[in-house]
Amino acid sequence: MKFRFTIGRKIGTGFGALLFLTLIAFIFTIVIVTKSKQSTESVVGQVTPSVSALKEFNFILQKSQTLISKWNYNQSGNDDPSKTELRNLINKDYPHIKKEINSLSNNWTKEEIEKAKTIIQFSDGLFRLYQEEIMTPLNSWESYDDANVKFLVTSPFEDSQEKIKILYVQLNDLITQKELNAETTKEQMFSSFNFLDRFVKLLGIGLFIGGILIAVFTTSSITRPIQQLKKMLLSMGLGILPKERINYRTDEIGEMGIALNSLVESMESTTEFAKQTGKGNFDAYYKPLSKDDTLGHALLKMRDGLSENERVLEQKVVERTEEVVKQKEEIELKTKELEILFKQVTDSIHYAKRIQEAILPPNNLVKQILPESFVLYKPKDIVSGDFYWIDKKKEWCYFAAVDCTGHGVPGAFMSIVGYNLLKDILKNTDSMQPSIIMDKMNDGVANTLHTNTTSGKQTKDGMDMTLCALNYDTLELQFSGAFNPLYIIRGNELIQYKADKFPVGMFIGEKQNFTNHSIQLQKGDSIYIFSDGYADQFGGPKGKKFMAGNFRQLLSDVSKLPIEKQKTMLNQTIEEWRGNLEQVDDILIIGVKV
Repeated sequence: MKFRFTIGRKIGTGFGALLFLTLIAFIFTIVIVTKSKQSTESVVGQVTPSVSALKEFNFILQKSQTLISKWNYNQSGNDDPSKTELRNLINKDYPHIKKEINSLSNNWTKEEIEKAKTIIQFSDGLFRLYQEEIMTPLNSWESYDDANVKFLVTSPFEDSQEKIKILYVQLNDLITQKELNAETTKEQMFSSFNFLDRFVKLLGIGLFIGGILIAVFTTSSITRPIQQLKKMLLSMGLGILPKERINYRTDEIGEMGIALNSLVESMESTTEFAKQTGKGNFDAYYKPLSKDDTLGHALLKMRDGLSENERVLEQKVVERTEEVVKQKEEIELKTKELEILFKQVTDSIHYAKRIQEAILPPNNLVKQILPESFVLYKPKDIVSGDFYWIDKKKEWCYFAAVDCTGHGVPGAFMSIVGYNLLKDILKNTDSMQPSIIMDKMNDGVANTLHTNTTSGKQTKDGMDMTLCALNYDTLELQFSGAFNPLYIIRGNELIQYKADKFPVGMFIGEKQNFTNHSIQLQKGDSIYIFSDGYADQFGGPKGKKFMAGNFRQLLSDVSKLPIEKQKTMLNQTIEEWRGNLEQVDDILIIGVKV
């Protein structure tokens, strides 16, 4: 068979050369970029963090030297801020940086690991010396006046100063060594990038020259004949049958020319019929060129189909027009009815909101009974299933956070029932204990809502709540809870008092009584009661719940702020966490500082 240098072979030869050069460039680029990436990951992921951690370790040592000197020379009480800072440095900052260095040292050399172990062991001994020989003896204002104590502390203090100098030398040697490793890795990375830069430039020049040669060859053997085909096809695309014909060639372009010539001749014989059919003249006569003339037979079938479709469509248009007009009238009527109904329901709910807000304690009453306090109250809907209750009887100040079943309108109804019961019970009972008040409220809710108890049926309506009674004179706090706990923050410690694991107003089996807790507070304690809406709110970068652990940590952080600032920070934090997500439940937090 005679070899033909077809268009495919011509194009394949040219692009094959370009692909070969491109493949070489791709392989070299991948190899160099991979090596550079490994170097970069070493600097960013291991070397640089290691240097930063060691420098932070050095800073902690310097800071500890300053603080131990203050401890030794400055007479002060055990609660002095610099002493607290030194304890935090030894118990928190130092273990944290030691853990970080141990983690990073997994990728160090054996020599560096041994140096790090020696430094850490030396540091452990230094901090033990601080605690046992200096901090423990000098633990009060009076100990500084004791000559024996001062004598015993002098030698360990001087010994610690010498040890820390040795430790500085060892640590600085290790930092210098890690910095030299980082510099060496960066030089290797830049060397790889420089080689890649030179290689890409040379390869670009080669690809440019090769592209010019391929373009010249393609233009002379392919492009010009294709331009003639293009001109004829564009003319046909405009509805003009060309007069010229393609000259004979032995390659694919010649074969396409023969086919195009035949197509033009065939189209001339069918053009007139297509024009008549397009004008809607379905009676126009047309005879196919042959029994195999697919286009001709398709035109005849199209003409008959169009004629029938035109008749059917005209009838459907009339029918559909009548139907659409009727449906439009019905939709407009229903829309007006829905608008009226929606407005009536919305107005009723807004009025219910005003009623609910009217029963809640006003801000001036809250500040009168609980001077240092805040109430963060964020209903999910217009009305809320959460409510707060604050009142005073004799020397006791009562405050409660109540979460009724559901939210919105059903929860609001329950909140009114609960509020009235609490108010009535406190007024008509002699007992001051929150547990007894909640027991009576339990009976009241059950009598009000569980109307079918004789038939064995139970409703699922109930309340989770926390009720506290505070005596400002004696700083005694009494607490009882249904599911929701009580948090007291004293200094840096959060103390949790658990609630009973059954709700108010919903009996399952034998009735149970609530537990009463009596707590002796200290001046400066912060008290927090709340519903579960805050911790259950979805949000954050992954759309997950805020969670009780994060809530406790947040309360510990904000407890150091002024009381009104606490409310602002709690509200700002949950709004930023929620973002664009919907609020999932009513939110209620009460904070009291004594």
